[in-house]
Amino acid sequence: MFVVGGESLVDLKTYPERTGGVIQMHAHPGGSPMNCAIALSKLGASTGFLCPISKDAFGDYILEPLAAAGVEVLLKDRVDAYTTLAVVSDDGRGNPRYAFYREADRAFAREGLIAALPKDLTVYQIGGFCPIEPGDSAVWLDVVKAAVARGATISHDPNVRPSLIDDMAGYRQRLDAFLDLAHVIKVSEEDLAELDKTLSLEAHAAAMLARPNCKLAIITLGAEGSLAFTAAGKTRSAVYPAAPGGDNVGAGDTLMAGVLTWLTDHGALAPAKLGALDAKALGEMLWFGAVAAGINCSRIGANPPTRAEVDAVLHKG
Repeated sequence: MFVVGGESLVDLKTYPERTGGVIQMHAHPGGSPMNCAIALSKLGASTGFLCPISKDAFGDYILEPLAAAGVEVLLKDRVDAYTTLAVVSDDGRGNPRYAFYREADRAFAREGLIAALPKDLTVYQIGGFCPIEPGDSAVWLDVVKAAVARGATISHDPNVRPSLIDDMAGYRQRLDAFLDLAHVIKVSEEDLAELDKTLSLEAHAAAMLARPNCKLAIITLGAEGSLAFTAAGKTRSAVYPAAPGGDNVGAGDTLMAGVLTWLTDHGALAPAKLGALDAKALGEMLWFGAVAAGINCSRIGANPPTRAEVDAVLHKG
């Protein structure tokens, strides 16, 4: 099973139109880890999601797309804390900006999270809010270590959220502990600018590959595509153009799921095989992820494609 750990929430997406001074908002279930779990399941992986779900109405709303995608919710007992909310606005260039109100995503205990991990664990994907608070970080790091003990390949997508981070130096140290355990690291160009804007993208990639376990480093560049690096090669991919009318919410999460799906299909998911991926293989991997992300961006909110939808595009080419 593939397991994704981290937050779920409800995105309250704001729109510029106002009626009688009232701000227009649409609610969409989301959260980077949840989006990735849904994308993985829709692309064909047996997937579990490790996150507390509130008993409130928004919690009901969150469960709907998880159930529709066939994702197993690993924490069966729902919590009293209110659903975490994210208010989403646009930066004027089509990129989402977030303000967060956290509750249920933090309502966990170390023992409960570890006990919910399946014994048959192929991949453990972590990221999002997990390293932000010191106490939370220590718990989630223990969950990663438990996944490592079960033989899982570890992938990490930080999704750095500066608006939630009071102590960037402390956050970087906590994030380092997670990244040192990861075999696959996917970061955005914006993430890297927040972490260390003095380094080039190539230098950041080299630093990721120099970590104790990392074999594959991926950097997303928004509308400019994505980069991938291993010890055996590097490459760049363009984006798959989205149909008009959608947005970019969940694009990186869907690309991450696409990468993990391609690696599984090609028997390259094991850490020992990741580092041998050459430029040609990396290009095919990124394009699979780009197609999945592009289809998602043709829609409003995070709404990843099915495997059949991705295959239909790939077979056209």
